[in-house]
Amino acid sequence: MNIPIIIANILTLLAFVIHTFLGDRELKIIEPENENDEKYLKREKWTMVRSGWHWISFDLLLATVGLGLINFTSFFQSERLLLQILAVYFLGYGIVWIIGIAISRNFPKNYLKLGQWILLWVISGLIFIGLN
Repeated sequence: MNIPIIIANILTLLAFVIHTFLGDRELKIIEPENENDEKYLKREKWTMVRSGWHWISFDLLLATVGLGLINFTSFFQSERLLLQILAVYFLGYGIVWIIGIAISRNFPKNYLKLGQWILLWVISGLIFIGLN
């Protein structure tokens, strides 16, 4: 039993659940009313943001399932390769997240308030540790 990989699996599951359900509720806060938007441009952009949001939810679900299969079955022939890909994947997601914060307008403690990059790097690190 590989404890770091199991912890990474639990974190991805929690991230999936929170992202999918609580995150969607937060998105509804910025949902446009369409009162003065005859061409529904704000509705279109909001729908794209929501779809992109749940694209990430799906990524988290697949990572959760993949890590679960590695942790509790012998489904994959090359578990090590998949774990290496997932470690780089979460590292890359964290890098992209930090770049997104860096190129956006500042607000107080923006790197901590939008600290999902920390979770992504923790998951990546746990997977990496679990590989060694």
